Amino acid sequence: MRKLIALLMVFALLLSMAACGGSSDNASSDSSDEAVMIGVSMPTQSLQRWNQDGSNMKAKLEEAGYKVDLQYAGDNDIPTQVSQIENMITEGCKVLVIAAIDGSSLTEVLKQAKEQDIPVIAYDRLIMNSDAVSYYATFDNFQVGVMQGQYIETALDLKNAKGPFNVELFTGDPADNNATFFFGGAMSILKPYIDSGVVVVPSGQTTQAQVSTQDWKTENAQSRMENLVTSNSYSPKGKKLDAVCCSNDSTAMGVVNALTSVGYTKDNMPIITGQDCDKPNVKSMVAGLQSMSVFKDTRTLADKVVGMVDSIVKGSEPEINDTKTYDNGTGVIPSYLCAPVICTVDNYKEILIDSGYYKEADIQ
Repeated sequence: MRKLIALLMVFALLLSMAACGGSSDNASSDSSDEAVMIGVSMPTQSLQRWNQDGSNMKAKLEEAGYKVDLQYAGDNDIPTQVSQIENMITEGCKVLVIAAIDGSSLTEVLKQAKEQDIPVIAYDRLIMNSDAVSYYATFDNFQVGVMQGQYIETALDLKNAKGPFNVELFTGDPADNNATFFFGGAMSILKPYIDSGVVVVPSGQTTQAQVSTQDWKTENAQSRMENLVTSNSYSPKGKKLDAVCCSNDSTAMGVVNALTSVGYTKDNMPIITGQDCDKPNVKSMVAGLQSMSVFKDTRTLADKVVGMVDSIVKGSEPEINDTKTYDNGTGVIPSYLCAPVICTVDNYKEILIDSGYYKEADIQ
């Protein structure tokens, strides 16, 4: 009888353990079903870098166990982005990661996020005039411009040469706060040479408003460069153009298109800067048409943002490394700045291919 009772007790214990195991599986399933939703709002799919940013962000967040509502706002359509963010708030997203089309256009919709205590991370572009912005994750965008200016400074030996060197300037969309930092960084290097006469801007266009490019579009930059070629008589055999400081790759591509259409080749192309290392621009560097691009590894930025989201969801403070630079009009936003690097034909394989960012076939 005692043996029978003992066997029955063992059997009962096994049934209890099995039941606990089943309960654990169900809880895991329930936990998966109730995974925290994160809203990710990107400005457009018309530029390669935003496609990469969005896909990297989604993959990293899902890998960390979150659900992700990733939305692209058409082709930089502000009402679409506002509507998408409203839907994210309604659907119960617990954190919003937003790359704004216009840094000043989201004030009203983000009031809804603040009312519901939904933290907002401004992604790469600072959202202006909103106290709903909790954190900012980006690259050191002023330093990006500094790198572009320094590249021109070194390539033309501005510290030692008498000049004058003919230089034109291109930056991005006036609604994008980043354009201010890119342009400001470049001008911190170039303006002293302009003031001294070592560098001349024949067009006379030296303010950010004068050199902006609506929507960062290649065709808009190309149209302006074509006008500059005509009005200033630039040509491969005529008036020399020594450099064009472009804030990013889409504007650089427009400049290259305009110059090649009037006969410029790798043998007489002016120095042309860029940013983002878009595939067509890397090809352009390899072909000798674009001189450099500033590389911002979106995988690094995605990792940092996922870390921020994780800290917020768990109730701890995210890692930040800048508490002084980025004031959005309501106060300084705690920020994490990733480091950009210069990419040229001499090091692109190490930076882009060996790191796995691109395959060799992508730029052939």
